Formats: sequence, C-alpha cells, structure tokens
Amino acid sequence: MLFLAIFAVIAASAIADPETQSYSYSPPAGSGSGSPFSIIGEGRITAVRVWESSYIRGFQFRYGFTWSSVAGSTSGQLQERELSDGEAIIQISGMYSHYVQSVVFVTTKGRHFEAGHPSGTSFNMYPSHKGAELVHISGTTHGGITSIAALWGRVDTSATHTEH
Repeated sequence: MLFLAIFAVIAASAIADPETQSYSYSPPAGSGSGSPFSIIGEGRITAVRVWESSYIRGFQFRYGFTWSSVAGSTSGQLQERELSDGEAIIQISGMYSHYVQSVVFVTTKGRHFEAGHPSGTSFNMYPSHKGAELVHISGTTHGGITSIAALWGRVDTSATHTEH
C-alpha cells in the first residue's frame, strides 16, 4: 500500500504542469573532476563573487546580507557584482575545458556579469519556467571550478532586501 502511495506521488509530479512547478535543474557543465561543492542559502541572491585566473577559481553568493562559504579557491583576481533590489540571476553561460574557463551571469534587468577567459566548449543554463531565478549552484572543484550545475526556482522575496 505504501509503495502505491509513493508511486502515485511520483507519477503525479512527473506529469505536473510545468507552469505550476517550483524548480528546474540545469545539469553540470565541465569535466567534473575533483570534490563536490554546493552553494545554497535562504532568500534571493543579492551579490556574486568570482575568483578568476586563466580559469574560474571560486564562487561565493550573498543571500540577503549573509555570504555563503566559498566554493573552490579565493586565489586569483576577485570580481564582485551586487544586484539591485528586485534583480535576480536568470541565466548562466560560459565555457569550459578541464576547468570552467568563463562564466556570464545575466539578470532580470538585462545586466551581464562576466568573469574568466572564454575558451573551450560553451554551456548555457536557464530556468524551464517563468518567474524562476537562480537559487543554488553545485559542481566540482580541484584547484579551480571543474564543473557547475544550477537549480532554478521561485523565491519568496518578502524577507530579502539589499538595503539596511
């Protein structure tokens, strides 16, 4: 009986209307070697830090006023972008070979935040439903970022502000 109940829930979620789904996933881009990482927080992403050299060394996101731990390394040149009130990340693109060579974050206000040096194979990640934004990234790191994946979802912004 329990098996049938679990099966019914899984089947119902598999055929659910994409407009009512809350999350979508962009699979990893990159070589995938090294140790796994995950950056997750509560609320909307309000700022992004990227460390770069000849490839992407590390990432850090700020959720509201709280910075996440760093994924990867803090060596190299730091690039930082603060998002304005109501602005969200709706696309990540870039290029990879062994390491993620470059990333471009695109926002709901049409702004682009670019880091790294483009070379290799290109990737493009975006949500599969309207109203979703970047809520979480994961991937692998080995001296630098070797892969990146994205989770997209709708964020409750009632408690997230970038002004004090």
